[in-house]
Amino acid sequence: MNCYPQGPVADPRAAYQFGGSEIVTTQRTSGRRKQAFAAAAAVAALLATAACGGGGKDNGASKDGAAGFDAANNKVAQASLAKKGGTLKFAGAQDADSWDTTRGYYGFAWNFMRYYSRQLVTNKTAPGKTGAELTPDLATGLAKITDGGKTYTYTLRDGITWEDGKPITSKDVKYGIERSWAQDVLSGGPIYLQQVLDPDNTYKGPYKDKSADHLGLKAISTPDDKTIVFHLPKPNSDFQEMLAMTSASPVRQDKDTRSKYALHPFSSGPYKFQSYDPGKSLVLVRNTSWKQSSDPVRKAYPDKITVNFFTNANDMDQRLIQGDFDLDIGQTGMSPQGRTVALKQHKENLDNPVSGYIRYAAFPQSVKPFDNVHCRNAVIYGADHKSLQTARGGPVAGGAIGTNMLPPSVPGAEGQKYDPFGFLKNDGAGDVAKAKAELKECGKPNGFKTTIAVRNNKPVEVATAESLQASLKKIGVTADIDQYDGSQTTGIIGSPSNVKKKGYGIIIMGWGPDFPSVQGFGLPLWDSKYILQSGNNNYSLIKDKTIDGLFNSYVKEMDATKKAQIATEINHKVMEGGYYLPFVFEKFINWRSSRLANVYTTDAYSGEYDFVNLGLKK
Repeated sequence: MNCYPQGPVADPRAAYQFGGSEIVTTQRTSGRRKQAFAAAAAVAALLATAACGGGGKDNGASKDGAAGFDAANNKVAQASLAKKGGTLKFAGAQDADSWDTTRGYYGFAWNFMRYYSRQLVTNKTAPGKTGAELTPDLATGLAKITDGGKTYTYTLRDGITWEDGKPITSKDVKYGIERSWAQDVLSGGPIYLQQVLDPDNTYKGPYKDKSADHLGLKAISTPDDKTIVFHLPKPNSDFQEMLAMTSASPVRQDKDTRSKYALHPFSSGPYKFQSYDPGKSLVLVRNTSWKQSSDPVRKAYPDKITVNFFTNANDMDQRLIQGDFDLDIGQTGMSPQGRTVALKQHKENLDNPVSGYIRYAAFPQSVKPFDNVHCRNAVIYGADHKSLQTARGGPVAGGAIGTNMLPPSVPGAEGQKYDPFGFLKNDGAGDVAKAKAELKECGKPNGFKTTIAVRNNKPVEVATAESLQASLKKIGVTADIDQYDGSQTTGIIGSPSNVKKKGYGIIIMGWGPDFPSVQGFGLPLWDSKYILQSGNNNYSLIKDKTIDGLFNSYVKEMDATKKAQIATEINHKVMEGGYYLPFVFEKFINWRSSRLANVYTTDAYSGEYDFVNLGLKK
């Protein structure tokens, strides 16, 4: 193809994030204008570089899947070269929301937790779609399902132990799951199991449990130390997917330090915590009580695993390129500056997977005038979708323009074929005339003022907010930008009362599937039962009886085709409500060092590298 120098990019501002997780970063307020122009230049350079194929070395991979652009994208790179030993070095621009298996909700944290936690079942250690399939872990096999889909029975393997050598029992698994009910102490994590096993929320959690063993949840029985049985009030076709989440990890009662557990989780996996300095560093070392014979999933190649956290994403990317670290734990793509350099000089170290994430803006209905659908629609029509795509990194590093709220990886998704607001018209520039007509309908013909909330620890997310701010100004909507501490998401935008107090009419966010279904993606975002007072992810505060009813139909449906049809209908109802402004169906530019072996992306974690069996080259 022909390649010509790029001219200036219209309204290029940059922004980022991560959800079921997710993570985001932004810029400090000072110097924001100067930084936005720097990001614009970097994005422009990136688009030109990507279009031309970059500099770098040979883009192809060797017969072993060795170094090459996209060599680990849905396939295994350097498969046979992994050795036992060495130190695997992660870098990160943001710490996890929590390393407690019950509380963590960042996708990269779930991925990393499999080093020190095990589940009854987990995802296969395989690239692409195969990685999203389930395989036995602590259990000897997948569930024995009886009683019309309401009873699930598992038997535990022999030889499974805690880091002190004591056996992992069925009661440990039950107790770990029960902790999800203690939302007053352990808020922030997924609550699927709570909603499915105890929909009336009659159990009060192990800390308020008056039974002698604090194992009073009747929906789970443990007839012996090797057997665990789940009794669902109603069938749920995705139940085993929920048990594969790290929130279903065992926790031993005598090691449960409640709200402090994240500082030193007790290991059931091949690695254990050696040290943790929040926001600075984390070190895992081998759990010598773990037995390879008891674990068909994990290979445990490195001797040590380290994580160093940076306050500046550009600094982190520079250190990755220099070879000081092996990969970014956040897995949300390199910063504009870093990826421009990497595409030009080190393209063989990069992969460009399609993630399972949608990047979007949510409109809390508790903040006026977003209680009015026409005011919400005005913002949706008024946004410049091409500018927002550019802010995210363009079509290569940012992704295709998102026209609706269901990721392409979820059954029932229609991709850009479903474009109810006409985002792809006018080259994605938006529709000012329709936006102003909607403003009249909502009683704000001259526009209104609002605040955009955005996390402060990655430039690309702040740039997204600035792009939206600029396009809304054209329709008379004035939007201030409030950058908040990205490590405090749960208590800031996850608190509906704080959102209302701060007047956050627009929240920049992103979300990937907790597991690959509309339930695993949309339930925490769209179902009224998931509106929480802390750790809330239904930022728009959607209370739609039709949407709730469709989810109720979905969970009972066992036929895959019918499930996909319901998923499509849910997505349509969400878009018709004007609750969200989608930005992109996201893609990443991710770095892998030349030291890595057995590296591949997986749909289980939305296009991230599968951490659990990474190794270093012989």
